[in-house]
Amino acid sequence: MKKKVERSVILNYVAIFGGVFLNFALSFLSYKVELPMYFDSIGTIGVAAVCGMLPGFLVAVFTNLICSLYNPFAIYYAILSVLMAGVTAVFVHRKYFKKKYMYLVFILILALISGGLGAIIQFLLLGQPQYVEVSHLSEYMATHFGLNFYVWFFLVNTCLNIVDKGIAVWIVFLVLKFIPEKNLDGIWDIGWQQRPLTPVELKRIKLSSKKNGGKLQKRVSRMLVIAAFTMTIIMGVISMHLFYTNAKERYIANATGAAKMASNVINTDRLDAYAKKGHEVGDYIEIENALYDIRSNFEGVEYLYVVRIREDGCQFIFDLATDTEEPYAPGEIVPFEEAFEEYLPALFAGEEIAPIESNEKSGWVVTKYYPVKDYSGNTVCYACADVKMDYVSDYFKGYVIKVVLIFSGFFLLILAYGMWLSRYFLVYPINSMAACTNDFMSDDDNQTALEENVRKIKALDIHTGDEIENLYRTLCTMTESTSEKMKDVRQQAKAINQMQTGLIITMADLVENRDSDTGYHIQKTADYVKIILAGLKKKGYYSKKLTPKFIADVEMSAPLHDIGKINIPDAVLNKPGKLTDEEYEIMKTHTTAGKAIMEKAISTVKGESYLKEARNMAAYHHEKWDGSGYPEGLKGEVIPLSARIMAVADVFDALTARRVYKDPMPFEKAMDIIVKDSGTHFDPKCVEVFVDAEKEVRRVLKKYQE
Repeated sequence: MKKKVERSVILNYVAIFGGVFLNFALSFLSYKVELPMYFDSIGTIGVAAVCGMLPGFLVAVFTNLICSLYNPFAIYYAILSVLMAGVTAVFVHRKYFKKKYMYLVFILILALISGGLGAIIQFLLLGQPQYVEVSHLSEYMATHFGLNFYVWFFLVNTCLNIVDKGIAVWIVFLVLKFIPEKNLDGIWDIGWQQRPLTPVELKRIKLSSKKNGGKLQKRVSRMLVIAAFTMTIIMGVISMHLFYTNAKERYIANATGAAKMASNVINTDRLDAYAKKGHEVGDYIEIENALYDIRSNFEGVEYLYVVRIREDGCQFIFDLATDTEEPYAPGEIVPFEEAFEEYLPALFAGEEIAPIESNEKSGWVVTKYYPVKDYSGNTVCYACADVKMDYVSDYFKGYVIKVVLIFSGFFLLILAYGMWLSRYFLVYPINSMAACTNDFMSDDDNQTALEENVRKIKALDIHTGDEIENLYRTLCTMTESTSEKMKDVRQQAKAINQMQTGLIITMADLVENRDSDTGYHIQKTADYVKIILAGLKKKGYYSKKLTPKFIADVEMSAPLHDIGKINIPDAVLNKPGKLTDEEYEIMKTHTTAGKAIMEKAISTVKGESYLKEARNMAAYHHEKWDGSGYPEGLKGEVIPLSARIMAVADVFDALTARRVYKDPMPFEKAMDIIVKDSGTHFDPKCVEVFVDAEKEVRRVLKKYQE
């Protein structure tokens, strides 16, 4: 088995590496020739179909990871590849492909995942289709056939992927047809840390787990989902926070650099001239162009300008135009915004101040004021650079989308690995042990079944290498020890039963030997009782009462039904003629005497339930169905069943037996009396099965007559 597992592991590794390489090769070729299809899922679908969900997920993630080396957008589609691997594994594992139309359903689902969701991802990342050809076709369809451009892009992309995934599925399943199914099963079963369970055993475990609420599987699944989701969220939030902070700091550094560089190109001697005449001053345009160059070299800088700080506001010396806004005119004075008020003392003092974040006229911006000094070292104006935080915000939104797409693929991979780990290292081993233990406990009354269940437990061969394996080893030892002890107990019980049977027969013989007129009465009534019990069982009468234990107890204790006769005087017991009324009353006391003897035995030998049936037969075998019997005049089913059975056996033997005062009654006449008294003296059901067993009754009668 170990060699088989190692072979399966090797085949899985080969399949995973082969799947990644095949995806990479076809995807790279498609990318280089600029086909509007990827051909990067053949390996993923094939590995998921052959090896299962987790290997399929690994191929999906690593394919997109490697493909991102030449196609930076590939990593964002990892979630789509993972979903396709999952769908493939489910379809194969549940054998959906037995129905031919499911191939078309399968291809359509893959196309919707890859094409439909892929179109949404392209819009989120690029704001437009990735391929120009797809964009042109979508525009053409929207222009000539109506509907929205985005709807047509969704449809066009999905249709292209129907072709793409159709080819992939055709290739994969064409190859799979040449691989024997038993080989595929061996590769799929790589995860087992025990003897692989058969489909029947798996179904039984699932039903048992479902019956008990499946709490272990649910708890483990819930824990894995929460852990993976929490880890993904924490990592995502931390990375996004770091990105946002770094991006903001980078833009602020750009604003500082732009302002500082701008301060170096300002001619401080001509500030008044710049403010009054602007572009009329000879070098104004030259400086302005230099400022444009500076702004273009610093990413994120939207506004670059030079101002003088005055009591009535900022006087603009230089201000650059943007795509959406005209610049302030040279010399124009603009009141201070509210966000600048706390910094005004420092500005009037000519000091450098920290970047100021504001959200007023110019929107959400961070402004850096850098002092421009004259030759004497005095601050005469400020070079200012504004970074629009909208850049950071927009960039951050795109980053969030990318993080979510990347982490979602890895999230599903981690979750699948955790589920695989818990299933094969925890859930299956524990449920297998539980199922075998239940079988072991339910068959505790059958030594052969116990020993067979011990073999089944040992055959599980759980080898997780952890506490679960230790538990399994302990369970094996415990069940084997229990089976051996139960075997010893059964042997002792068998010996005790034999001794008890001998004592019962001996006690019964003591009574019979005192009665010189009974002639095999004990043996015959015991056999008749067995016949009636078998007949009732066969017809399903009193099924709740006729348990194997009850039948064994009645058969064992039947010889004791006349134990009370040990108290009857010999003169009455062995009288050759008919008893007087007084003597008959004495004879009737054998029922109460028998009951007293058995109750004393029961109190002495506790737990021996067969003596309870011996007591019932000894006390009540002369009760009648209509309530006219003795000693208590019980009626119908109130009379214990064992006593009702013995009543038929006892009377039939009395009728057919030879006595000193009478000859044996013919079989047919005796049977007629039994039938006639059905429903008055006897339980009708007991009479019915006794009469039906005429052949067996004749055989017993003949046996003892000989």
